[in-house]
Amino acid sequence: MSDAVLVLGAGGFIGRHLAAKLANDGRDVIAATRSPVAFGHARIRNVVAPWDDPGQFARWLPACGVVVHAASSSTPGSSAAQPQLDGNLRTTLALVEALQDAPSRRLLFLSSGGTLYGDRSGPAREDDALRPRSYHAAGKIAAEYFIRAWADQYGGGAAILRPSNVYGPGQAPRRGFGIIATAFDHALSGAPLSVLGDGHSIRDFLYIDDLVAAVASALVAPLPPGAHACNLASGAAIELNDLLDRIDAVTRRPLQRVFQPARSIDIRTIALDNSRARTWLQWSPTVALEDGLERTWDWHQRQA
Repeated sequence: MSDAVLVLGAGGFIGRHLAAKLANDGRDVIAATRSPVAFGHARIRNVVAPWDDPGQFARWLPACGVVVHAASSSTPGSSAAQPQLDGNLRTTLALVEALQDAPSRRLLFLSSGGTLYGDRSGPAREDDALRPRSYHAAGKIAAEYFIRAWADQYGGGAAILRPSNVYGPGQAPRRGFGIIATAFDHALSGAPLSVLGDGHSIRDFLYIDDLVAAVASALVAPLPPGAHACNLASGAAIELNDLLDRIDAVTRRPLQRVFQPARSIDIRTIALDNSRARTWLQWSPTVALEDGLERTWDWHQRQA
């Protein structure tokens, strides 16, 4: 199992999809979670720990060639007034300390392209200045820098992947996070949808299958020593009101929109340049927003 992939945060929305993709592609997966999860696949082994101590990682690193760090217990909204060390940065620190004794392991870290750059008048590139507005974003940037320090000190190689707003089947609605999942949940219940701001904010939305395909490409793409950042985005940013109109068209259950003041952490306009991913990872998004919304709505209806 030395070629296995250790997926940290495998019980989450992204982690579950990634573990399933890798296992279906014939890769052995060590699915690291904080509580037991039934994955139902012979190639996925669930290992449970708090993941806050280097020794917990050291036990499993010899069995894997790649570590994918997809764990996070906060969102921009949940961290608005309370910086969170436990479950976020503490996990990253434990991991990089354990990797000091295993520098040959390839590390993939899922950061947050939608929150790091602040408001932008044009698509953000990886070398642009980082302007975090939320503690969540600041924590992601701190994690990136600790990973860079590990890679520079120990000769490790890390891909820092910065996805835009990821959506798709399996994403549960969370307060203040995941507008597509939240909108579909409200369409099913008939409850009014609270919209923060005037609906003219602009975001990029990336379908989960496209994200997972990018991560799979990053497992095998050339990776010289050092840490290398890469935006992952659909390249088709959209205004929130337009997104909600398209969701109404898919569900045929028009949402009652209740506009509320935006939060101080909310970014008005952010789009991501994905040209580096296209070149380095030989990747490009394939699922158009309309198709992704249809697939996601079908899943929500089956869960109702």
